[in-house]
Amino acid sequence: MDKIITFAVPCYNSADYMDHCVETLLKGGEDIEIILVDDGSTKDATPEKCDAWAAKYPDIIRAIHQENGGHGEGVNQGIRNARGLYYKVVDSDDWLDEEALHTVMEQLRQFAHMPAPVDMVVANYVYEHVEDNTRKPVNYKNVFPTGRIFTWDEIRHFRTSQYLLMHSVIYRTQLLRDCGLELPKHTFYVDNIFVYQPLPYVKTIYYLNVDLYRYFIGRSDQSVNESVMAGRIDQQVRVTRLMIEAHDVLAIKASQPRLGRYMLNYLSMMMTISSIFAVIANTPESLGMRTELWEYLRQKDAALYRRCRYRATNAATNIPGYQGRKLSVSLYRMARKIYKFN
Repeated sequence: MDKIITFAVPCYNSADYMDHCVETLLKGGEDIEIILVDDGSTKDATPEKCDAWAAKYPDIIRAIHQENGGHGEGVNQGIRNARGLYYKVVDSDDWLDEEALHTVMEQLRQFAHMPAPVDMVVANYVYEHVEDNTRKPVNYKNVFPTGRIFTWDEIRHFRTSQYLLMHSVIYRTQLLRDCGLELPKHTFYVDNIFVYQPLPYVKTIYYLNVDLYRYFIGRSDQSVNESVMAGRIDQQVRVTRLMIEAHDVLAIKASQPRLGRYMLNYLSMMMTISSIFAVIANTPESLGMRTELWEYLRQKDAALYRRCRYRATNAATNIPGYQGRKLSVSLYRMARKIYKFN
């Protein structure tokens, strides 16, 4: 490893906004690597922009061009080619805060000199709402110790709006390779797998209470837009199934109670989201997918099925009939207003 960190930036027809992202990453200094993954862009100058950035900063930036494989394959490509000790994904329409980046980089440089560098570094992220020019920071100071290395045994309770997202984590690159992480192609919402599958392999963690990642919210085609999510319910279900397959969550809970509790809550949340958006889509196909997903979980692990299905968050999504479906959608929209998820 000849760099402290690799920033992977999947780019798909993002010429209008990717420059700002790259400019903020460059504030990290000479010992960073930026991999711009052009995911088969055809509608704009994204391929040319990637090459131009690589030509301007040949010691820092590399451009990789691939056939369109989706966001997950862009992340995979970054993992395969990363030269950094650490690895972070930054979407091309998002950016990093300069002052926070300097703080994070200084800490990562210290870890690089350790015989066993920390496995996962966590920092805060900020929802940047373009519609009303408001910001919602998400921090973890009530969950993690600050300013020292710790393990899963020391974590506290996550609030519903506080799960780890791709925006908040920095992994040790070799850990991602060792755990066999490979995200599915042509599938949205794979960031959930990225922040779930590697967790049992993480033995040491460090939390920095700085607002590093700036998450842009506001484009109508964004994958977190409600109507878009409802139209992609098949992909939401696919991701949730892969998460079910990834680990024996109850076995993890038995050996590492706090990590297992977190993973159980996360998986339960994913079952809830899949159920709700199947209802919002409100087609025979989507409702069938919802039923099949729950049946898959029941056959895979009956005990886990019971734990997920009857948790408070999922009880409402499983009330039978039209009124139950109507209630589940109302609960989701109320949650959006309370937490301003996106």
